[in-house]
Amino acid sequence: MKSFWNKLPKPFFAMAPMKDVTDVAFRALVAKRGKPDVFWTEFVSADGLYHTREIAKMPDTENPLMRDLVFSEEQRPIVAQIFSSKPEMISYATKLAAELGFDGVDINMGCPDRTIEKQGAGAALVKNPKLAQELIRAAKGASNLPVSVKTRVGYNRESLDGWLTALLEAGPAAITLHLRTRKELSLVKADWELMKKAVAIRNRVNPEVLLIGNGDVSDLDDARAKVAEAGCEGAMLGKAMFGNPWVFAGIEGLRKSIIGAGLTKSEHGLDEKLEALVELAHDFEKITPPKHFAILKKHIKAFATGFPGAAELRARLMEAENAAELEQAIKAHISTP
Repeated sequence: MKSFWNKLPKPFFAMAPMKDVTDVAFRALVAKRGKPDVFWTEFVSADGLYHTREIAKMPDTENPLMRDLVFSEEQRPIVAQIFSSKPEMISYATKLAAELGFDGVDINMGCPDRTIEKQGAGAALVKNPKLAQELIRAAKGASNLPVSVKTRVGYNRESLDGWLTALLEAGPAAITLHLRTRKELSLVKADWELMKKAVAIRNRVNPEVLLIGNGDVSDLDDARAKVAEAGCEGAMLGKAMFGNPWVFAGIEGLRKSIIGAGLTKSEHGLDEKLEALVELAHDFEKITPPKHFAILKKHIKAFATGFPGAAELRARLMEAENAAELEQAIKAHISTP
């Protein structure tokens, strides 16, 4: 049975999974303004899911980890991203994702957070290809969901020949490559030249696996240019979404146009941006169980910038403790001559 991955147009453009960013409220905001070809959840601990649901018997309505696995039908196809270093935990979380109706499951093998690495998960798996293969096979055997992987090009140095080959041999449906090493974090420019090498390795080892590039993609025009140059199937946009829920608008037109046609460059006025922020804040408050409102501060910084009086407005919005206060401050700003 073919998965949604096989049905995607080429090139395709995906939403990057970002902790405390790509929650159900932000995905809803983006979906209304121009859907990506693939949605991604925030990543969630497979071990944590097992212990909160099976050991602690915490009701899903009270479980903060289950909150990260909520989505709406407008957010399809959607991939649930999980992490663990234990095959049995990956198997459990994959079965749960299938029960919840996700279209795919993705294993995070690139997060540089030291707490996650100490568990042997995230970027630590780059140093343990055999275990990485076991995790992929555990996920593939747990359900009919297609399994993908998001990782980096190496740990201390680029190691695609060994690392990517090992992943390809395990046969995931797709692999997203953040084109930096773990050591580089996001401190250097993503090396899209390495995607050409990755494509050559993929073509030799397992041509069926889709490759997605990630890192320093500014907009759809830039994404299409990078994909065309590198020869991969898709690109993932992350930071480009901040303050710009319209970033994926115009995908269909872009595929039919020449690069640089300007279809992804439409400007949205300040009032429109601030209205989007208010909408996000109200939807954010509906997440169950609730998240701390302070998490929205990174969105406030992104939306309230680049215009006269932005610093003053941003300072007032940072003091808001709920959506109503944030909306009141924005209305006062808009009505001020």
